[in-house]
Amino acid sequence: MRITIEGADEEFAQKLVALAAAHRAELTVATVDTNWTVGRATRYLRSLTAGARRFAEMVIVDGDGYIEADRLRAALGKLNGPTVALSRAIPRGVREGWWPEGISAPITPVWDPDNPSWHKNIAYEMASENVPVFRSAIAALATGSTGAPTSPEPPAPWSEEAPSAFAVPPGWGAADDVPRALLEEGIDAGPDTRERA
Repeated sequence: MRITIEGADEEFAQKLVALAAAHRAELTVATVDTNWTVGRATRYLRSLTAGARRFAEMVIVDGDGYIEADRLRAALGKLNGPTVALSRAIPRGVREGWWPEGISAPITPVWDPDNPSWHKNIAYEMASENVPVFRSAIAALATGSTGAPTSPEPPAPWSEEAPSAFAVPPGWGAADDVPRALLEEGIDAGPDTRERA
């Protein structure tokens, strides 16, 4: 028999092994690390849409793990798109093998405690132990793997190898209003000899 328990803490695993040993059973407990790491957080942020990533950055950096929904709405407009992207990132990451099943969503809504029947989000929060991990991930995304900023490079200077938009296209004469049709050598341009029906 094989039993898999995910997300168990070390103390629980030791008690479970001791219980199995007391009944002369063999048991091996494999624990799955469901904690957020900088690598997982970087992958999570990279997988988000631009609006959802800005949403996450505001929760992590601007709010230090807690930010009011009205402040997010003022900066981003409607929150439907970013929150849907945030919620879809977790199952997509499990499917792709980026993190294990059972990992917690890093950003969760805070509902109005005075009105529990109507789930209006009044804020969004991140567990305090995840805030430094995600800040490191944001820094890693900003600097890239080389440590240099990842801002886009300026376009290359004009090399004059590309044709000018104002140049006469091939097959056109300077005074032509339609392209010239040039026949390949060896093709007779005589009268059409196809049978007419």
